[in-house]
Amino acid sequence: MAVVYVLFSPTLNKFYDGSCLNLEQRLLDHKNKIYKNSYTTVTDDWQLYYSMNNLAGIVARKIEDHIKSTKSKRYIENLKKYPEITIKLITKFLEI
Repeated sequence: MAVVYVLFSPTLNKFYDGSCLNLEQRLLDHKNKIYKNSYTTVTDDWQLYYSMNNLAGIVARKIEDHIKSTKSKRYIENLKKYPEITIKLITKFLEI
C-alpha cells in the first residue's frame, strides 16, 4: 500500500509533499540525500508533518499531484487540522 506524506522544514518554513510505497525508507532517503537533485537536499531539518497511509498507488499519486497543484501552505495545514478533508480526497480519487 502507498503513502502520501508531507514534510516540513522549520528553517525554510516550507512544506514538501510526496508519495511512496515505504515511508520509513523514503524518509531515510530524504535524510541521507539519496536523490541529489531533490528539493529536500537544501536543508537537514525536514520533519514528517502529515501522512495518509494504506492507499492504492494510483490514488496516492493523484492525491500527491492534487496537493502540489494547490501550491497552498494553508491547504496543507488544513489537511492536518481537518481530517474530513483527507476522507473527501480519498473518496474523490477512488471514484476517478
